[in-house]
Amino acid sequence: MSTSTRATRVAATRDAIITTAERLFAEHGVAAVSNRQISEAAGQGNNTAVGYHFGTKGDLVRAIVDRHLAPIEAARIERIAALPDEPGLRDWVECFVMPTMDHLGTLGERTWFARFAAQVLAEPSMREVIADQALDAPSLRQVTAGLDRCLPDLPADVLGERKEMVAQLAVVVPAVREARLAAGAPTARATWHEAGLGLVDAIVGLYEAESTEPRK
Repeated sequence: MSTSTRATRVAATRDAIITTAERLFAEHGVAAVSNRQISEAAGQGNNTAVGYHFGTKGDLVRAIVDRHLAPIEAARIERIAALPDEPGLRDWVECFVMPTMDHLGTLGERTWFARFAAQVLAEPSMREVIADQALDAPSLRQVTAGLDRCLPDLPADVLGERKEMVAQLAVVVPAVREARLAAGAPTARATWHEAGLGLVDAIVGLYEAESTEPRK
């Protein structure tokens, strides 16, 4: 077997494992799926194929995240480059939300990434894997700095609280939509892009909402 042929087969095997693992993790949760189940579902005769190609389950999760973060990061960089000289709050929120939502729209009729992300973030042993990869993206750091500049009057503790809310919305809303699509249930918006715009509206409203002082 030539070196190029072997490399092609290895790449195809890795791709099959990544695709299968993403689906199984999305549908059943990370902890509930074993490497053996992934290997079998991916059509690998060797039940240790996941360990051979990826190492640990955490390494496999990182590979799935990397597959999606690359195009999302590229799209976000493109959006940032096209911002006006003085971008407003909505401009920065769109840079945060739309690259992911538009990416989901390119994946075909059946997608699993939104539910996969929600499952990983719900799994304590894996949460930091995806959080570190996502939050470490250079474009996302730019977006965070831009949002901060647009909200100078919001108390630091309130801003931090709302950022946590926004982070939850950015994961849960796409996952719920994806689950409804998988079940053949109706959705509020016809496309992922339209759903993204609705999510942008909600997040802008959340950031701009009044801040109520705790009752004594």
